[in-house]
Amino acid sequence: MIEMLTDPLMQRALLVALLVGLAAPVIGTYLVQRRLSLLGDGIGHVALTGVALGWLVGNAAGLVPQDTLAIPGAVVAAILGAVAIEVVRAKGRTSGDVALALLFYGGIAGGVLIISLAGGSNANLVGYLFGSISTVSTQDLVVTVALSVLVLAVGLGLRTALFAVCHDEEFARAAGLPVGALNVVIAVVAALTVTVAMRVVGVLLVSALMIVPVAVAQMVTSSFRRTMAVAMTVGVVVCLAGLTITYFHDASPGATIVVLAIGLYALAAAARPLVASARRGGTHDPHPELPDDVVVEAP
Repeated sequence: MIEMLTDPLMQRALLVALLVGLAAPVIGTYLVQRRLSLLGDGIGHVALTGVALGWLVGNAAGLVPQDTLAIPGAVVAAILGAVAIEVVRAKGRTSGDVALALLFYGGIAGGVLIISLAGGSNANLVGYLFGSISTVSTQDLVVTVALSVLVLAVGLGLRTALFAVCHDEEFARAAGLPVGALNVVIAVVAALTVTVAMRVVGVLLVSALMIVPVAVAQMVTSSFRRTMAVAMTVGVVVCLAGLTITYFHDASPGATIVVLAIGLYALAAAARPLVASARRGGTHDPHPELPDDVVVEAP
């Protein structure tokens, strides 16, 4: 364990995992509230096209390494894709699931096509598809810190307004909130979160890190504020635990992190009835929600 903590590569990887574990569930809480859990997947696929575009520009400019602009390209493409899907959703020109499908298929196809034009191969995209936290560079760390701080600042600083928009747009509009602008903010922050988490779990699994910790938190909490706090805690725990496991055992960090998160969800789902039963004091009252002095008469 001491060797892992003193390794500069693992120090960078652990810091990135910590930041991603904190940031991803924050925006995931809003997406779950809006019933847009798959938005992260759609944005992730578009980000893959941005990675390939960055690779193409870097190759044309003779940069070394060629993927120097991959993350900046992913940020730009993800933001454009997220704003586009929000505009399409707001205008009502097509249903949300169709727009997400277009992002899914177009993003993957565009990434594969452009990377071939850049002189690369599909193997160059594998690290971005499934995560490559073990290759995090100092530049990646700086970008991750900056984007994570921005995501946390917006997600936590505007929590009241963003919750109002996610919970009930009509009420938020009647209250005088700039609903359109706040919807765009959510889309942009979701895009930034995807690009932050891409190095850890990859674009194919990024949505899981945003959504599954929130699903776990909803099992044990009843308020929005507590759900976000517990989801952030779960995100940090599974990210650090997954990275630690893969340091000692040869396995994919991204896949291990997601499997741990899903395992926690399964445990929470299994324990929920037991906790509810314990809170009722183990009674066999068929109507525990009714006071004892209420008589239920047959019709």
